[in-house]
Amino acid sequence: MGEEIEVIHSWSAPRSLSTSLMYSFAQRNDIEVLDEPLYANFLRVTGVDRPYKEELRSEMENDGNKVVKEVIFGAGVKKYRYCKHIAKQRVPGLTNELMKRGKHFIMIRNPLEILPSFEKVVPPSFLELGLAELVSVYSELSESGRPPPVIDAADLRENPEATLRGLCEDLDIPFQDSMLRWEAGPKPFDGIWAPWWYKSVHKSTGFSPAKKYPMPFPTSLYDMLEQSLPFYNMLKRHARRSSSNYLNSTLPHPSLPVPANEKLLAWVGDEIVPRETAKVSVFDSIVQGGDGVWEGLRVYSGKVFKLEEHLDRMFDSAKALAFSNVPTREEVKEAIFRTLLRNGMFDNAHIRLTLTRGKKVTSGMSPSFNRYGCTLIVLAEWKPPVYDNEKGLMLVTATTRRNSPNNLDSKIHHNNLLNNILAKIEGNNAGADDAIMLDKDGYVSETNATNIFLVKKGRVVTPHADYCLPGITRATVMELVLKENLALEERRISLSEFHTADEVWTTGTMGELSPVVKIDGRIVGDGRVGPITLRLQNAYKNLSKDSGVPIPTYEKS
Repeated sequence: MGEEIEVIHSWSAPRSLSTSLMYSFAQRNDIEVLDEPLYANFLRVTGVDRPYKEELRSEMENDGNKVVKEVIFGAGVKKYRYCKHIAKQRVPGLTNELMKRGKHFIMIRNPLEILPSFEKVVPPSFLELGLAELVSVYSELSESGRPPPVIDAADLRENPEATLRGLCEDLDIPFQDSMLRWEAGPKPFDGIWAPWWYKSVHKSTGFSPAKKYPMPFPTSLYDMLEQSLPFYNMLKRHARRSSSNYLNSTLPHPSLPVPANEKLLAWVGDEIVPRETAKVSVFDSIVQGGDGVWEGLRVYSGKVFKLEEHLDRMFDSAKALAFSNVPTREEVKEAIFRTLLRNGMFDNAHIRLTLTRGKKVTSGMSPSFNRYGCTLIVLAEWKPPVYDNEKGLMLVTATTRRNSPNNLDSKIHHNNLLNNILAKIEGNNAGADDAIMLDKDGYVSETNATNIFLVKKGRVVTPHADYCLPGITRATVMELVLKENLALEERRISLSEFHTADEVWTTGTMGELSPVVKIDGRIVGDGRVGPITLRLQNAYKNLSKDSGVPIPTYEKS
């Protein structure tokens, strides 16, 4: 007499190596398998045609709920029962017991691999693939507090043992070596449809690696690929990573500086999208040549600080680079406000605002290929000031020189930042917070990321803006220096003047006003934040708190 059995539900789309995986589990000594037990019910409910339809419906139980009760969850003689399900066969009218009981997992495969082989028996369609239903299975189980393990067929082919061991671990069952191989040929538990669908798997004796070089993808299936990939990619983000099939799969999943930023919404082009889908085209100018302009903005107390000034500079930079089809000022503001509102960001947030020349019709340098208009990106993050504005920073001087106006004018706030990045690498290698960059004549220009000031005998001095970016925060601090009745001088400054300064600080949207306590191993002043620095920090804090462009409040319609 049979006993109650623990059911393992495998959910997949067609042509996803699900039959090979069923064969794998069938090799275990503690498991029995069922091949698509809900198939006949699926044909009855949907009325779809199959070459074996009449034979299948005459030999299999057509009542889905009867199948669930008596076949899937019926008594058995082994510890486990493995049920291979195709997600689209979960049709309306099935009892909730199907999802509530047993262990569930999902197997996915890239539609790029599925679609070319699918049409050998049935013409492919979005509904036939059933990827949307596969996402529905994942969502329903997750909402019930039981997110199912997800494995990728590519992983299974690349590293079957590691993938199967991981899956068994997730299912809380022991791995058995027998799962790695089986005998070629048909199996007694194969479905009636096996002669139409299982010819390739009947030749197999285990999981074999994918062919290194694939066949051309039929252009007739291109639209369906576009429809299907978002569903596959959504599930792929939850897949166990066990093979070299994933780029950088050996790297651990990084932690974020601010964990709350994991669930961001960003503006890309003309829409707001989740963080993981916030991408630009490979044909975009920002990818092709770093061809874009950007601004950094901060949000304080429900207001965007210096918004108009930043937009002035962004539009000036876009004009200097001869961008065409630029969005209007109001369109950019609306994108900023909508992004902040969607994220609920009204304080302690930073915006990276980017405007690219836009997508090209073909790869290449010429702006004549840009016929789609500019691409607008609003990336808002929860981000406190990035520097330690109480203890102060350590700087070193980089050998990388700041761009000359002869080469690329720093007054254009462009995205081609390799000059700065090379200097930042020098700073990182020296264990410093940032690196000072000199101009072509050896005078101090700025750091790799900020403008810079010094104080000597009560006078505030900053480099002129011939080689450095005339920063918005720089201009704000210069105004505050005068309001505080301090002497201000803008001129060429040699490096030794910074080495011997009484106080030094940097300015920028990301870090605000940041004191510097050591440069090239030399202590600045007495190594503590100086009185003038403190005075201007407080003035800046008060100004940023009290001024700015208010974020429109949400209004019910």
